[in-house]
Amino acid sequence: METWGMNGETQVANLIKSRRTVRLFKDDVVPEALLLELLNVAVWAPNHEHRQPWRFILFQGVARSIFAEAMVRTYSSEDREKYGPKKRAYLEAVPAHLIVLLKEDPRQKKWDEDYAAVCSLIQNFQLAAWERGLGVVWKTNHYNYDPGFRETVGAQPGEKIVGVLHIGYPDIVPPARPRIPAEELLTVFG
Repeated sequence: METWGMNGETQVANLIKSRRTVRLFKDDVVPEALLLELLNVAVWAPNHEHRQPWRFILFQGVARSIFAEAMVRTYSSEDREKYGPKKRAYLEAVPAHLIVLLKEDPRQKKWDEDYAAVCSLIQNFQLAAWERGLGVVWKTNHYNYDPGFRETVGAQPGEKIVGVLHIGYPDIVPPARPRIPAEELLTVFG
């Protein structure tokens, strides 16, 4: 049973509201065992017909340079020259890159259900990571669609990269940004 805090919110509600997207990380290594523990929590995401339509690829340690080079190669030659060294240095410094893949289904309803399940898994992962002192940024950039990037990182035909999660212990935690209250977005019939 969920415990309630002093302000009337549950621990889960407080965790959801306190989580931040973190882009700047300390150099500390994130243990693979911890990442596996978090993934084993995340896989409890709801998923239709118990399909579990996900797969993961992890880049840590020296393998971060493979990930960084694959990403930078997706730039135009001009952008590679202009932004490549800085982007490569940033990506090689992020402690862990976790690629979350969806096993695509040609039936639209199943694809939609599975995509929603994988997004739920990513949110579960982010919350579990935050609870353990880790920051995450969920990236859905252009390189997820680049054939060369996909091949280099091990994405298979029939898999969609739903996100690349950059993970580490936060160096800087950004402040909360306001949300539009649900009351302003809710339409009620009845």
